[in-house]
Amino acid sequence: MSILIRWIASAVALYIVTQIVPGVQVNGIQSTLIAALAIGLVNATLGTLLKLMTLPIGCLTLGISGLVINGLMFWLAGNFVSGFHVTGFLPAFLGSIVMSLVGGAIDFLLSQFILKTAD
Repeated sequence: MSILIRWIASAVALYIVTQIVPGVQVNGIQSTLIAALAIGLVNATLGTLLKLMTLPIGCLTLGISGLVINGLMFWLAGNFVSGFHVTGFLPAFLGSIVMSLVGGAIDFLLSQFILKTAD
């Protein structure tokens, strides 16, 4: 899948999160696209570094610390992007979980659609 399609899929997942999770708000399409990009960049850089540094704790907690780190990265992205607001840690935690689930479902549907059209 191309990067552009993944970016748009992440933006759609973020929009769905704003509809489901109270405390997560996005103002407009442009803010949604920028916020999806910011969440991806923060998770790819700082999130990966934090998960690597806390690997022993992640093993002890059976990966729950990774969920907490994802929530913190979601919250951090909310502080950087104007028009994207996360009101606290609990909405960020729930938003990151819902975004992962919705994003995974969208990725699955897109891969099924792309595979069907390639046949």
